[in-house]
Amino acid sequence: MTHTLTTERLILRQPKAADFEQFKAFAAAGGLEHIYGDVTAGQVFRSFASEIGHWELLGFGMWIVTEKANDTAIGMVGPWFPDGWPETEIGWMIFGNSEGKGIAYEAAHAARQDAFTRLGWNTAVSYIAPENVRSIKLAERMGAVLDPKAKAPKEDEPCLVYRHPKPEVLS
Repeated sequence: MTHTLTTERLILRQPKAADFEQFKAFAAAGGLEHIYGDVTAGQVFRSFASEIGHWELLGFGMWIVTEKANDTAIGMVGPWFPDGWPETEIGWMIFGNSEGKGIAYEAAHAARQDAFTRLGWNTAVSYIAPENVRSIKLAERMGAVLDPKAKAPKEDEPCLVYRHPKPEVLS
């Protein structure tokens, strides 16, 4: 099933193989360092393949974000819950020169609403590296609050867990 979300400026759609080049450029510019540290070409490939696989296995996943006028990927935003993850997550990564334009907020807001309605989630968190100030500010702008009691995906790596407001609070 193909499903898309549309906002005022954006289209959120499932990732496809053609998006790999933009993802690879994002990784080459250091965009995945908060996840892997220094990344290899193999890690970049497996990371992107897991995005497509998440959709195939679970029927949802991180959306590719594009501007309405252009189908070029400018980021990935959305629900994420791979096997072994402690909680359902809303994640985001905005590529290159698309940062600082409100794209992440607009896309994450739409993705969270879809997760709470279409997917039926009743809670969501965002896992954020402590040094990722921009993501912390975005989570807080979305109304998420730091939850020091929540479990992080990897116990041996520093991670802040921001809890999003419950769906009934957002209504």
